[in-house]
Amino acid sequence: MIAAVASTPKFTALDRCDRCGAQAYVRVKLIRGGELLFCAHHAREHADKLQSVASSIHDDTGRLTSTPASTAHEER
Repeated sequence: MIAAVASTPKFTALDRCDRCGAQAYVRVKLIRGGELLFCAHHAREHADKLQSVASSIHDDTGRLTSTPASTAHEER
């Protein structure tokens, strides 16, 4: 029997922070099941507590500082 492992889905504009409703960039899978989504601000604010209750954390906040490849050179 082969077990497939589901990868963490990419964030979209529809993924919203469970704390404030801003766009989510951090997904926290909880040890006891379920998941929470956070914006970068709230993920940083609650980082210590999240580490203790998370089975995994997917942090995509790096997208906030990267320049998209399709941006014209003059706009960078």
